[in-house]
Amino acid sequence: MVFEKIFVEEQVKENPFTLKILQALNFPEIVLIGKIEDVFGRVKKPYLQKRTNLNLFIGKKEGELIKKTPNAYGFLNEKHYFFVHSYNCVYECEYCYLQGYFSSPDIVFFVNHEEILAEIERLALQSNDRIWFHAGEFNDSLALSGLTCELETYVNFFRKTPNAFLELRTKSVNIKQFLKLEPLPNVIVSFSLSPEKQSKKYDLKTPCLALRLKAIKKLAEKGFLVGLHFDPIIYDENFAELYKTMITETMEILPEKQLVYVSLGVVRFTKEVFFEVQKNYPKSDLLASEFVKSFDNKIRYNKPQRLWMLKTIKSLCVGAGISEKKIYLCMEE
Repeated sequence: MVFEKIFVEEQVKENPFTLKILQALNFPEIVLIGKIEDVFGRVKKPYLQKRTNLNLFIGKKEGELIKKTPNAYGFLNEKHYFFVHSYNCVYECEYCYLQGYFSSPDIVFFVNHEEILAEIERLALQSNDRIWFHAGEFNDSLALSGLTCELETYVNFFRKTPNAFLELRTKSVNIKQFLKLEPLPNVIVSFSLSPEKQSKKYDLKTPCLALRLKAIKKLAEKGFLVGLHFDPIIYDENFAELYKTMITETMEILPEKQLVYVSLGVVRFTKEVFFEVQKNYPKSDLLASEFVKSFDNKIRYNKPQRLWMLKTIKSLCVGAGISEKKIYLCMEE
């Protein structure tokens, strides 16, 4: 990973995670700053500038460390939270909501992991039931984990907190650090998958489907639990055939007993993100379909179309041997 500049908050310059990151990058010079927000995003930086240069910011996450997820983010009737330990992603997906969320595509690492874990512990102790904590809301949770080095710290914490479940959401195949650890019943690595044809079109710079399936197979063979996100599902005249092939290939290498859940979600945008997609990818096939404002003010396919698509994919999953109880619809009514 090559960064143009590295900015480090004064308050974390001696933090052990900061020192590990800087040592790994072997960067000749850093810029010390007071607060990340004093520099990051102060001047709007085009999303596609990530193709030519990125800066790195290292600092302390302040304010709300753990946030409640939106409705229909995970299994119904369970508590779901996500924690923020990074901003932005090295991949470039044409539908990515981050292009309309931050004013800059620069990468931000937060290194106050002990404070984040203390808040997770507080919430877990308050709950008598299973409670979920998701990583990967504003970043890919594994893509740069070899650089950030926090993975083992989080897994060790969840080893001691059995009612708390950790989900690491990723499109990465960077599982080297994970394979050094022992599987846990409350730690799940979840992969976002799209058929190869669509992945090549829309998931720019991400590992191909074959490599993601290879990573899933390695994790399953070592006993890790896996989640699958077929999200976003994008309409294509033969999308059902494409998904049938992908689901069959996936279940050939992933024992159903190690599959914790499958989430299904149709492509959707906020108004701001849709504007950015139109600006950044004006010739994208993604824009060929008709979209409407839906129940939550997000821009989606019309309701009959998206429910038909979701029903089709769900039927394919069940046909491939996946228990219907493990399938949920993401961010739908």
